[in-house]
Formats: sequence, C-alpha cells, structure tokens
Amino acid sequence: MFYFLSKAIDFLVMPFSIFFILCLFALFSGNKKRKKIFLTIAFCWLVLASNSYLVNKAFNWWEYEHRNVSSVQKTYDVGIVLSGGMTGVMPAGTDHPSMGPHGDRFLQAFLLYKAGKIKKILITGTSPAHLMRRNMGETREAAKLLVKWGIKPEDILFEEKARNTRENALFTSRILSSRFSDGKYLLITSSFHMRRSMQCFIKAGVHPDAFAADFYGNTTSLSFDNLLIPKPDALANFDFLWHEWVGYLMYKLVGYC
Repeated sequence: MFYFLSKAIDFLVMPFSIFFILCLFALFSGNKKRKKIFLTIAFCWLVLASNSYLVNKAFNWWEYEHRNVSSVQKTYDVGIVLSGGMTGVMPAGTDHPSMGPHGDRFLQAFLLYKAGKIKKILITGTSPAHLMRRNMGETREAAKLLVKWGIKPEDILFEEKARNTRENALFTSRILSSRFSDGKYLLITSSFHMRRSMQCFIKAGVHPDAFAADFYGNTTSLSFDNLLIPKPDALANFDFLWHEWVGYLMYKLVGYC
C-alpha cells in the first residue's frame, strides 16, 4: 500500500505537477483576485524551479560529501550499488547495454573494485516484469558492462526484488547477514539520494560507509545567464532533488529512515 500511495503522492507534489495544478486552479477560479494569486504563485514557482543558480545551490547544500577513490582507506567485503536509472532503454534487438542518467553509480563501483577497495559488488533493485523475464533488468544490464570491463562474474551479486529504497535496504540486509555477516560494507548511490539510503540501511541493521556518486551540484558562478534566464535542464534536475526531499520526508514520517 505504501508503495502505491507514495507513487500517487509523488505525482501530485512534483515541481511541474504543482505548476500545472496551480494553473488549473487559476483557470477554473471564478474570482479574479484568486485567479491572479494562483497565476502569480505558479509563475514564481516555475521561475525558481528553473533557476540554474538556485538549483545548483540547493544540490550543493543537500548532496553527500564527495570522496576520492584514493581516500578510501578500508577494504570492503561488499560494495552495495542501488539501481535506478543506471542503464538506458535500448531499441529491441540491441546486443549491448547503455549507460543511463545514473550510470555513474556502477562506474564508481567498478573503479573501487579495480582499486582493490571492494571485493564484491551487490546490485540491488528490480525492473519492469517484461525485462526481468528476459534477464534484461537494470541490474543484469549493468552487470554485463561490469563484466566487459573486467570484473569477475562471480564477484557480482544480485538482489532483484526491491522496488524502493526501503526494500533495497531490507532485502540486501538478508543477503549480507547470511553471506557476509561480519563484513564491511560500502554503500554506493547518487549523492542526492545518499542521506535517505544511509538511514534506511542503518534502520535495516546494516551500517555501511558511504561513497557518493552522480553529483549534480557544482561551482556555477553567479552570472546573468545562471541567475535570470530559466533553464529547462535546471527544472529537470530540480525534479530529481524535489522528488528526493519528498521521499525523505515520507520515509521519516512512516519510520523507514
């Protein structure tokens, strides 16, 4: 129930959904003053959500700290990689996988493995049923690339039932407790997603260290272009961050993290 409820709330509170709902209120409002208020709020909301400077600052504030591979001092038994946008959708009949918008997650796992920082890579998360039936889920597609790059197939583990971050943590914890009960774990996911992920894993009894990937915040300077010109890509990036804020709040409310 929580899964479907969270998806419904997700849709209603996304940045562009909020803009659309405000416009609908304005369109159907019979009161001119109220119509003007709704349109003004909708306009301001869209301007702020598409402002690359402000969106960048929000990412800088929220994202987990960056670490160099060389700064990792321990050797971890398992690097846990959370799926979700790691691989792209390819045309039917394609004989090779492709990187998705969050492909940096398993790229960083590859670099850590090659540097001797992690011994095994556990990829967690499910994919649509039709892909899972053909063994073409995101975890398997990412694994194909890892193997092509030189990682031993036996060093890649799978958890392929989790539909969300809480299930990632719960289902992964069962694998770790049965196979690596006294092991050291490194959690690898997008930097904007790391806060919620870490707390979910700790709640599930796993206490990993963090290695953030897939950064969106940068050192964008204050300029006319960045501050005053709305950017579609800023709105798209803000959608990622807003989705994470809503998810974090929901998980906190129900005690998942």
